[in-house]
Amino acid sequence: MRVLLLGANGFLGRFVADRLLADPAVHLTALGRGDDADVRFDLAGGSPGALTRFLSAVHPGVVINCAGATRGGARDLTRHNTVAVATVCEALRRSGCGARLVQLGCASEYGPSQQGSSTAEDAIPRPGGPYGVSKLAATELVLGSGLDAVVLRVFSPVGPGTPAGSPLGRLAEAMRRAMQSGDGELKLSGLGVQRDFVDVRDVARAVHAASLSAAQGVVNIGTGRAVRLRDAAAVLARVAGYAGALHELDTPPGRSGGPGIGAPRSESVLEHLAATPVPYPDGCGNWQQADVRTARDRLGWRPRINLEESLADIWMEAACRI
Repeated sequence: MRVLLLGANGFLGRFVADRLLADPAVHLTALGRGDDADVRFDLAGGSPGALTRFLSAVHPGVVINCAGATRGGARDLTRHNTVAVATVCEALRRSGCGARLVQLGCASEYGPSQQGSSTAEDAIPRPGGPYGVSKLAATELVLGSGLDAVVLRVFSPVGPGTPAGSPLGRLAEAMRRAMQSGDGELKLSGLGVQRDFVDVRDVARAVHAASLSAAQGVVNIGTGRAVRLRDAAAVLARVAGYAGALHELDTPPGRSGGPGIGAPRSESVLEHLAATPVPYPDGCGNWQQADVRTARDRLGWRPRINLEESLADIWMEAACRI
């Protein structure tokens, strides 16, 4: 099976590439902007015509899109997450190669959820920020394209390679600095937020399964269990061997998170943060938990890696910087 992978150098894409390369039946071609891509192409700026010619020449059976941006202004997010997907869909239609499209979406497309609920694929999306809006627009383009396509809405991916700027990445870095300097306490904010953390290697397994399945539409990829950041911090401290105290900063009711998640601050900055917190960066409020029955029923997929193992891998990478 010929597979064209877009975004092979990203957090998710690297593990998807590893998973596909482990399948002897897969002939993988990576397309991207980096020098290490098999074919260099900028989805956000390239023309559908150029991509069409490449698809017609390679004739892949599956196209997997892990490319996109998680940071930046609305214009950049739209260009990398929405316009790029429009280019892929148009090129696939023009080429007539009949390739199956596996698009990676995200839980930010749903927006905030009711505390204690599990979000199923038929939930009405209400993204809470430009990132979620740009990804939802991409999903709508895929679903309306008429292609053989499935969108995997990935909840909160964690594990090795977790970006240092993510809440758990920042938490691990703060703990590393505390241990390196001998600090006996760590002051953190926004730990009341609860998210459905799924290991990136399990995500890669889901992508592989989706590429081989006949499933269409939207499929949630998560664990089906929300975990409070406070509890994740405690697990991280245990695997790191950090014996210091974790002090959580209070935030006003109905607000969560902030730039101080996982980052030690001076008292003056802490007081300012407590007074003016910034919402958790995914725009999904205080709670999000996936209903993963569709992934089980249509992909035959279940998560295998528990959060403690994911956090241990995050810590191992952070500890290497000591």
